[in-house]
Amino acid sequence: KIYSVNRLQYETSPYLLQHAHNPVDWYAWKPEAFAKAKEEDKPILVSIGYSTCHWCHVMERESFEHESVAKFMNDHFVNIKVDREERPDVDQIYMEACQAITGGGGWPLNCFLTPDGRPFLAGTYYPPQPAYNRPSWPQLLQHVANIFENKREQVEDQANRLLGAIRKSERVFLKDQPAGEEADFLQVETLNQIYRRMEDRFDTEYGGSGGAPKFPGTMTLQYLLHYGVQQEVPSAIEHVRFSLRKMIQGGIYDQIGGGFARYATDRAWLIPHFEKMLYDNALLVEVLADAYQITKEPLFKEAIEETLVWVEREMAHPEGGFYAALDADSEGVEGKFYVWQEQEIDDVLPTEYLTWKEFLGVSSDGNWEGTNILWRPESFEDFVAQNQMDPLGGKEAFQQVKEILLKKRSERIRPGLDDKILLGWNALMVSGLAKAGFALNRPDYRERAQQTLDYLLKTFQREPGKLELWHTYKGEGQYPAFLDDYAWLIKALLDVYEVSFETKYLNLAEQYTEMVLKDFLDPDTKLFYFTGREQKDLPMRRKELYDNAVPSGNSTMVLNFQRLGSLLNKNAYREQALVMLQAVQEAVRKYPGSFARWSLGLFNQVIPSNEIAIVGQNAWKKVWGLSNIFLPNRVLMISEEAQDEYPLLADKPSKEDALVYWCQQYACRQPVSSIEELEQLIVGKTSLN
Repeated sequence: KIYSVNRLQYETSPYLLQHAHNPVDWYAWKPEAFAKAKEEDKPILVSIGYSTCHWCHVMERESFEHESVAKFMNDHFVNIKVDREERPDVDQIYMEACQAITGGGGWPLNCFLTPDGRPFLAGTYYPPQPAYNRPSWPQLLQHVANIFENKREQVEDQANRLLGAIRKSERVFLKDQPAGEEADFLQVETLNQIYRRMEDRFDTEYGGSGGAPKFPGTMTLQYLLHYGVQQEVPSAIEHVRFSLRKMIQGGIYDQIGGGFARYATDRAWLIPHFEKMLYDNALLVEVLADAYQITKEPLFKEAIEETLVWVEREMAHPEGGFYAALDADSEGVEGKFYVWQEQEIDDVLPTEYLTWKEFLGVSSDGNWEGTNILWRPESFEDFVAQNQMDPLGGKEAFQQVKEILLKKRSERIRPGLDDKILLGWNALMVSGLAKAGFALNRPDYRERAQQTLDYLLKTFQREPGKLELWHTYKGEGQYPAFLDDYAWLIKALLDVYEVSFETKYLNLAEQYTEMVLKDFLDPDTKLFYFTGREQKDLPMRRKELYDNAVPSGNSTMVLNFQRLGSLLNKNAYREQALVMLQAVQEAVRKYPGSFARWSLGLFNQVIPSNEIAIVGQNAWKKVWGLSNIFLPNRVLMISEEAQDEYPLLADKPSKEDALVYWCQQYACRQPVSSIEELEQLIVGKTSLN
């Protein structure tokens, strides 16, 4: 196929299409780019970002749109643009190269490669003139072109050493321990140690962990909830409650439209980085659902419902599935869509509602760059009490205020929408919907989770009748799915099974697990590569171990193996989870904040699973009583008929009034006839307070 300059016009990624008008002769990460580099013996510039990245937009305006800069790039380099959300595998390798060279990372990521793809120099944003103690972009380009032409041996040596360092880096966190060796880390004291390390980083003034910038840290919060309930540590639960309250009252939460921004730039959650990502909101909905089950905090229910309203209003594709992200910028200005001048609010709110400006922290001077980020300086309960309002009337009034402001805001120029649909991020949202549907006993959320899951399984299928899936979809599927996609999908299948009890989802979870074992497993470490066996367009296969903004595929697979091991009574899955945890145990204990989902996997390995089976003709009605109970490390199966196909249901007769069984490691107590009796049975064995 003959492409005209610029080739990005033929791509579907919104980020790549943003660059389709540049005078730079951009290629996508496709074989033709590497063929050209090898044929002409030119270095490759791979520039990586994503559509909602503020500094990516800045660098494009300052450098990539300029004819003279573009001409130098076109003459001396083969230039490749990568959407990190489409190709996280590419981003992983070259981000690690950047961190090794500079000690830091970020986006845009600009990495220089040999014609065969080995990195030899990397950095992030470069200004058009020298500034911030870094050279200008044109200076850097001239330097790289010069050393590639005149000091080629040094370039080759640097590339080989850098690739070798990346290969070795994952071993830093792995502990060599033969399978079957006594697992001395599997004890409650290890869980206590993880908690103490997390506790050391608690921000007791504003919630969350650490200082600015501050991320929600959903996986850490989830560990604290499981640990706090199981070990009867109220301070762990209270920190989660406090942290979530502070986030919901902060500017990181959209007070009138629902949904969370990606992170706060300050310690107090006031000033968000305004982009909204699907994955953050999915993970926050899930942890809020867990927290609501434990605390029954009305604010958590409100945040779940408002966030899911936002998802449906602004992120839903009409055919099914959810878009990836909303930009921080509108009209080229960060946060412009979301902030307010006091006068704007005065102009639209009726006089009787103006007192709510105080509740939303609005002032004439503003709280950020002369504008107002809406937030809640105090709780709703305190505000209505101080203003001597009836709480019910106050809630209705505040709802009116939000609707008026939301309607006014909708007249503004909207932030850019990244409208690609990513398999993994959608799977995370399926899990969030399923968990919220269970905790709030909302059939509509449960149905939406199931509909979205069915859409993903159909739309992302690469070949009819085959399991293999695409990673991204926008009118057509692209790029083979990665480990994260399959790991999060398996979790979503299990989560939807536990709200629909349709065994097809459980069976599919097992099939996809077997596929992951076949296509992604490293037989030496027993951990999983990020890319499948068929993928050949990278200089190496990497394993992602960190739980960063999203959980790693490896740690998610540990939880999947544990759940499937319990649901299907498969020792091979339990053993695989144990071997993986043995490999990373030291890193998990030392750095639980960076390995938070691994920490939860370790928790599940120490604490026996709570296996709940409900069998009988009214099992479907009884099961929703469990929404009032938070059980750590729980799996759930129900059946209205007696059956022996699944071990947890075997030898349990069906009666008109369903019986409820509580088992641990397949040792079952005497069945009871109500969820209330089950709760009494469990109290004293594991805390529910």
